[in-house]
Amino acid sequence: MRARRKVTFAVLALSCTAFAAAVAQRFSFFPGIHSSAGETVEEGMFRLHKFEQPIGQETYTIKKDGDEVRLSVSFQFNDRGEDVPLSAFVRMGKDFTPRSMEIHGKMARGTPIDDTATVEKDRILVRRNDDWQNFERPEQFFAISTYAPVALQMMLVRKWQAGGRPRKMQTFPAGLLTIEARGTDDFSLKGTKLSLERFSISDLVWGRETLWLDAQNRLAALVTVDGEYDHFEATRPEYEENLGNFVQRAATDEMAVLGAISKNFRRDNSPGTLALVGATLIDGTGAPALTDSVVVIEDGKIVSAGPRGKVKLPKGARILDLAGKTIVPGLWDMHAHFEQVEWGPVYLAAGVTTVRDCGNELEFITAVRDAINSGRGVGPRLLLAGIVDGSGPIALGVARVDTPEQAREWVHRYHDAGFAQIKIYSSVKKENLEAVAAEAHKLGMTVTGHVPEGMTGFDAVDAGMDQINHITYVARMMDPSISGRGAGEERQKRLAALRGFDTDSEQSKKTIQFLKAHNTVVDPTLTLFEMFTRTGNRPFESFEPGVAKVAPALATQLRNVGPGPPGAEMGEARFAAYLKTVAALHREGIPMVVGTDQTVPGHSVHREMELYVEAGFTPMEALQSATLIPARVMRMDKEVGTIEPGKRADLVVLGANPLDSISNIRKTERVMQAGVFYDCAALWKSVDFLP
Repeated sequence: MRARRKVTFAVLALSCTAFAAAVAQRFSFFPGIHSSAGETVEEGMFRLHKFEQPIGQETYTIKKDGDEVRLSVSFQFNDRGEDVPLSAFVRMGKDFTPRSMEIHGKMARGTPIDDTATVEKDRILVRRNDDWQNFERPEQFFAISTYAPVALQMMLVRKWQAGGRPRKMQTFPAGLLTIEARGTDDFSLKGTKLSLERFSISDLVWGRETLWLDAQNRLAALVTVDGEYDHFEATRPEYEENLGNFVQRAATDEMAVLGAISKNFRRDNSPGTLALVGATLIDGTGAPALTDSVVVIEDGKIVSAGPRGKVKLPKGARILDLAGKTIVPGLWDMHAHFEQVEWGPVYLAAGVTTVRDCGNELEFITAVRDAINSGRGVGPRLLLAGIVDGSGPIALGVARVDTPEQAREWVHRYHDAGFAQIKIYSSVKKENLEAVAAEAHKLGMTVTGHVPEGMTGFDAVDAGMDQINHITYVARMMDPSISGRGAGEERQKRLAALRGFDTDSEQSKKTIQFLKAHNTVVDPTLTLFEMFTRTGNRPFESFEPGVAKVAPALATQLRNVGPGPPGAEMGEARFAAYLKTVAALHREGIPMVVGTDQTVPGHSVHREMELYVEAGFTPMEALQSATLIPARVMRMDKEVGTIEPGKRADLVVLGANPLDSISNIRKTERVMQAGVFYDCAALWKSVDFLP
């Protein structure tokens, strides 16, 4: 996803006099400096990263002119071949009270930003694109929009400090934020020990960010997510050697916060035996739904499950009456990117008890997994696929496999860290894919991922891939003419090919037989492509009601994706081809598993199942694609995936029966993971979603 660039950075110095003055004067802005008009009093640079890969930089300059402080910022990176530029200019009083703010450019690929804030005596005028709002001016406030630019977050913390470190901070246009001091961390900088103060900011983006300030109150590092939910980090160049440590400590701290919050969730975690009585039971095996059932659970395992008249209630068992409810196995998301800790409560709230993480930062995801497994964090069971890529303009992350030797080294590193799979990304060469697959199979791991550039799905599977992420690659196997970008005549040819897409063609039949012969598993991620194609002429929430329930920091972003009216015709044709492909694979028995690639957190698991029914699945088959089938694919069906004696007590209590309508899968009320019950409404609320 990211383009790797080597950039030489100069480390810009800040006046020691300014530092001393700032600290001595309780973070007032350089009051000890007698500067001339427009004199620069601070400047600096941050190296920007995605998935720990350096992709660009931000430079900032702070000038003082009389009683005014002026921040100028230039932010630029390249993500998978696309430039993402941003500039900002902010005027403040010397106590950091904003007077005006402007941010223009992009904060991620395809995510423009054009925000201004003008502060008057009694009001604040805010413009976001063409939308104007008028707010009453509060006593304490700051002007900031989102995670970028990084230097503006540094100034936000300074304003918070100068204002007495309030629990809440009103900002425009971002909204009400929470800033917390989280202690200090020790790091080694070129062999010298130093301490940095750690802070967290909540709700500037969805969830929590972690940042560190040095002894001079300068931002040293920031760990956050960008406008695409991807891991995003910024460090001053001199701190870059500690990037992995920053990522790991952020994950550990953020999971600790969620662990503390989880104590307030309503849950039934009393020891002993629990009997769930009276619900309709859909055990996931394919058997018909069973009314008036009993499910007995002890020590996190299912002891018995069946009709009330045939299941003996153990003496002393606690009885939970679930008459009128429906019980289904815990759901899976087989294409997750668990890039912030808030995904944990969201997944559980949606009834998801197991996810396969399909590519992440090793330090982050292992810290999160270990916190959940030890009970220090809240979230589903995590199965990990370690991502590898070759070098190139669209390369992702830092796990490079440009030689067979590197391929084997990374496979062993992931295996030793407890990963179940290897995830192939888009720049891996065929000989290196073959080396990855051979070594992974030798170690008992499987291989999933993208079909790399320059290869077909036939090539990738022949090279050893067991599974394919994204239905797009399979559709291209059936008809290569539907791919490409071009304009004009090329676009019309592609549109005609999409409209004529035929899953009964000889090439399509060849594709299906090939996938069958190789036992290839596909996770289509239809929800992702629906968001980016079907939103041309209709709002996202018209087919995904979950958009109306997400955290405010996400809502605007999600409503601002898709091709828009100019891309509606092509988008609809493209999505129709993908839906036809899923339907054809299903008819021929190719195993498919529910995966979302994020999209709308939690809700897209349900939408993926709805789309499978639209493609011809029965509601039971759609349910199994999110329960039993992924358990089989991950070789865990002996311990999970259905509600049967001896299996792990992962289940969901719904307010209605999904076999009557698959959309009833959205009506989650309680979720049980390994015998522990959580209230879904409390889980949603804990991360600022509506139940």
